[in-house]
Amino acid sequence: MIWTIKAFDELTVQELYDVLHLRNEVFVVEQQCAYQDLDYSDQKALHLMGRNAEGRLVAYTRLFGPGIKYPEASIGRVITSQLARGTGAGRQLMEKSIATVEAAYGKGPIKIGAQQYLHRFYTSLGFEQTSDTYMEDGIPHIEMVKP
Repeated sequence: MIWTIKAFDELTVQELYDVLHLRNEVFVVEQQCAYQDLDYSDQKALHLMGRNAEGRLVAYTRLFGPGIKYPEASIGRVITSQLARGTGAGRQLMEKSIATVEAAYGKGPIKIGAQQYLHRFYTSLGFEQTSDTYMEDGIPHIEMVKP
């Protein structure tokens, strides 16, 4: 996996298109979730992109410093393409995301809004559930924090 991290204004038009395509492919089409993906938060985020050997974007997160989405730093729009699932790419993506948040914003709590079915996965990365289940865009979610 080839990883790149860029601020919004550093993204090329092609990179931005690839990010939006992957987010649409997974969240809107695969998960059948009609929601407002373009929320004016991309401009405030670091964008972590993982490309496979063929150069296709297959893993992605957007990363925020403290005080932007939550009082804590946060990781969002966590995606792995169907092409990368079952390869360990999701764990690699989250480990890289955590390390990038810590390098960019310092060590401290990291908050996520996780799809509930991924509770065990995020717990294995050190996150702890901090909320009851809530519905977001028709999908059960929980808030989790890595202390």
